[in-house]
Amino acid sequence: MKESNNDADVTFIRALAELLRENDLTELHVERDMGADKTLNVRVVRTPPPQAAPAAFQPAAPATAPTAHAQSAAAPAPASETPEDPADHPGAVASPMVGTVYLQPEPGADPFVAVGATVSEGQTIMIVEAMKTMNHIPAPKAGTVRRILVEDQAAVEYGTPLVIID
Repeated sequence: MKESNNDADVTFIRALAELLRENDLTELHVERDMGADKTLNVRVVRTPPPQAAPAAFQPAAPATAPTAHAQSAAAPAPASETPEDPADHPGAVASPMVGTVYLQPEPGADPFVAVGATVSEGQTIMIVEAMKTMNHIPAPKAGTVRRILVEDQAAVEYGTPLVIID
């Protein structure tokens, strides 16, 4: 009898986790009255994995050490060395799940979108396959595709920027 209650609790928690993922929530808290002064208090939290910063190109050291004056004149500002992180762009569309990304509906077909293409809100821009399920990724807003940040059949993590739409 105790194990069936435990199974029901696990099923309930899994349903909450699925609700969290489907609605792109980061946290969900539920208090469930079980009767006879018993409650089930569940808090489900989802945090995106940390994004690794792209490695910046480091030129080879010069053969001779430059003078202090030449060194300060040749050193560019650090902000100009690092490219803008696509995830910080206001038009970035992030992957809602971990999976494999497909840029076209089937092998050999035309891609859903291309750079410069105009998209409407809700239009499928790519597919992320997760656990043998093809999940259509819709455009969150109407606009123009400025960059496609992933390659076809690439593995993506939750929160990975996929495209930029302005």
